[in-house]
Amino acid sequence: MSTSLQEVAPMKSGAAGAAQFAGSESRKYNYFEPKGRKATHYEDMTVDVQPDPKRYLLQDWILAFADGTPTYSETWTAVKSTDWHKFRAVDEEWERTHYQRQSTIVGMITGAVNNARRSGAVKRFDKTWVKVLEQHLGAYKHAEFGLGTAAMHAQRYGYTQMINSAILTNASYKLRFAQDLTLYLGEIALDLANMDLDAGKEHWLNDPIWQETRRAVEAIGGATDFLEKYFAVNVVFEPMVADLFRSGFIMQVAASQNDFLTPTVVSAAEGDYERNLANAVELFHMLANDPRHGEANRKLFGEWLEKHGALAASAAKHLQPIWSIPHVKTAQFNDCLSSSIERAEMIAREIGVHFPLTLQA
Repeated sequence: MSTSLQEVAPMKSGAAGAAQFAGSESRKYNYFEPKGRKATHYEDMTVDVQPDPKRYLLQDWILAFADGTPTYSETWTAVKSTDWHKFRAVDEEWERTHYQRQSTIVGMITGAVNNARRSGAVKRFDKTWVKVLEQHLGAYKHAEFGLGTAAMHAQRYGYTQMINSAILTNASYKLRFAQDLTLYLGEIALDLANMDLDAGKEHWLNDPIWQETRRAVEAIGGATDFLEKYFAVNVVFEPMVADLFRSGFIMQVAASQNDFLTPTVVSAAEGDYERNLANAVELFHMLANDPRHGEANRKLFGEWLEKHGALAASAAKHLQPIWSIPHVKTAQFNDCLSSSIERAEMIAREIGVHFPLTLQA
């Protein structure tokens, strides 16, 4: 519902018929107000699956943590909302559809890799490019894993099932893509003599190129506010660092190195992000325009943007040497960086948050 029952009129009776619900006069029973004219399958499977005593129950939570914190608490984020239950994920993904899409992606990648290996395509990769994949794509998979674990932790603390589902599918896509890259590098190593599968980890831990990216990812993982993590992943790090490396480098440069396979694998993550971003923008736009708490929320989002944006900007600039490694250079780092910053600025504008001048430079 757009407002909880208690906000309209405090209930003092649990008897049947004591309250009027969204579908109480309909032949098809429905206990919530759908976003559209009719409830979708997604809404049927997610709305109020996670209980909220404020909506339908007279008693408070039956279970609580040792310090008295209830099973789910609005205090787990500094963000405020007059109605957390208003949010609906744009992709309307729930358990069944999520598994179906994940399975389709894995099947696509598996088929592409098998066909490429069968035709000998991997052996035609430029030798210098193989080192890039070995060292830097191998390092980048750790960033995806870090973002996935941060989102996995964040999803537990959402106040509604709709919010938790959006963050959980986000985490699942990240962890799957980290696994995609691990398996992919292992597969092509079967056709490439002397490829070092441990090089990626070594570069992630010790190469100066990647240390600011590590810092940015670990700052996201260390945040205690679950919505700060979700915001930092999709609104800040993804456009400014992750998309910069995936789209601005791998997707643009690979073909000129005789590699048409790696972009196929990486394209799955590009599609994942479009879905995750749409959900994140929907949620944060709703909160930034909350009738009661919108101004305070926008101020908070601005603080998160400055904090994580500074880390992401530093991480992006330290990746510049990677663009100079391939023999055939088809993309300029400065152009790619400008595009990534422009996209981050556009995302912030769509949510309703001012993009800091320090990041625009």
